[in-house]
Amino acid sequence: MPIPPRNETSTASPSGISTITVDLDDRSYPIVINSGQTNATDPSGFATHFREALGDCTHAIIVQDTAIAASAGNAVADALGTDDTFGTDDTQGTAGQGNDDLRLSVIDVASGEPSKSTDRIAQLWNEMLDTAADRRSVVIAVGGGVIGDLAGFAAATFTRGLRLVQVPTTLLAMVDSSVGGKTGINLPGGKNLVGSFWQPHLVWIDTDFLKTLPEREYVSGLAEVIKYGVIEDAEFFDYLESNITAILDRAPEPTRHAIARSCESKARVVADDERETTGRRAILNYGHTFAHAIESTAGYGAFLHGEAVSIGMQMAAELSVRLGRCPAELLTRQTALLDAAGLPLRWKDADVEKMIAVMARDKKVAHGKLRFVLPDRIGNVELVGDVPADLVSAAIEACR
Repeated sequence: MPIPPRNETSTASPSGISTITVDLDDRSYPIVINSGQTNATDPSGFATHFREALGDCTHAIIVQDTAIAASAGNAVADALGTDDTFGTDDTQGTAGQGNDDLRLSVIDVASGEPSKSTDRIAQLWNEMLDTAADRRSVVIAVGGGVIGDLAGFAAATFTRGLRLVQVPTTLLAMVDSSVGGKTGINLPGGKNLVGSFWQPHLVWIDTDFLKTLPEREYVSGLAEVIKYGVIEDAEFFDYLESNITAILDRAPEPTRHAIARSCESKARVVADDERETTGRRAILNYGHTFAHAIESTAGYGAFLHGEAVSIGMQMAAELSVRLGRCPAELLTRQTALLDAAGLPLRWKDADVEKMIAVMARDKKVAHGKLRFVLPDRIGNVELVGDVPADLVSAAIEACR
């Protein structure tokens, strides 16, 4: 049976919908997790939650990944377009005009990391201008992490800030990038070097959108789910060990539960350290220092992000064992769960020297010393500084 939610701001309805509040005082917002309720006409549907969060909206701009335009994109547009309160009947094109209640515009963005570029954000600003967007317009990001980051940054900057709704359609985006307010684009010199913290007003997670997600992408997202169990929720780690097969099968109830627990963890961390000023939010980067070095040295695209994170978590746990910070049992349990999820555990082509050179430029480096988020037990990690380079090398070698 599922373990009960720990976050006192979480609620669940008989229909299986759960709501988690990201507690940021007057900027708090709900994460609504459901299965197949986007088009629902009763109070459980997307349109109802949209109205509750953004009641004075007169113009919605859907920024969608072209790959899901005919599925999730249309579902969101239809939900708003058929709602009696709004009543708009035009959901196509970049400047749709409905009745006096709501205008609905749709902007398509090509799939993939290249869309997070200075050229595409400039194009998006101009497309938003063409829709006659104003301060009462709301941006709705429909897609994976690329769309959430790009559309979120556009919302943060156009007319000095428009309200934002995140509708993630990949598991990775559902449990990670859609929550917490990080937005940004890439520069040729690195990922996410330009961006802002811009919290959404609503995050809508419909697990039915996962049904058509390719298996490799779905499995990749499980690395971030497992991460939450390691960094701050030992009971959730236990749950994953017992239910990973059902989650792999995308069974609605355990999948919703896994997403909810992941979002609860991130909501707690974000509430404690919204803008990464106290160091608390650094725990979300468990495995990521190694993962970013893997992605960089392998060439972007060789690994999906979650695949690199899985290997990075293995390297981080191996390093923690070598430092004497955690028992070998932690690595054993983590290895077994990642393996059961179908995630990679090793990278035989790892280049130790190149990876360490990349990690030396990591934002967690302090005074030239490598720092890593490392576990001391399942459910707790810490930021550890001045880690000897030879032990880092040995941890990488152990995962080749």
